[in-house]
Amino acid sequence: MGKRKSRAKPPPKKRMDRLDTVFSCPFCNHGTSVECRLDMKNLIGEAVCGICQERFSTSITALTEPIDIYSEWIDECERVNTVEDDVA
Repeated sequence: MGKRKSRAKPPPKKRMDRLDTVFSCPFCNHGTSVECRLDMKNLIGEAVCGICQERFSTSITALTEPIDIYSEWIDECERVNTVEDDVA
């Protein structure tokens, strides 16, 4: 004899929230002024501040998100600042 089919609903899919694409600028500290753009055709990611016009560009992969570009920019700023502190 066969087993009866249950009428239980499948569990709902977990919804992932979208990550931010605008951030605060590390130079002018203006909130939501840095916009990150991904150019998948040329594999270049760019972060640009709309207030002070500072820019940062880096190479990207298919898995790169805007937060990754901003994080690399912050890491690069910290790296440059620590090198300047060591030299002085």
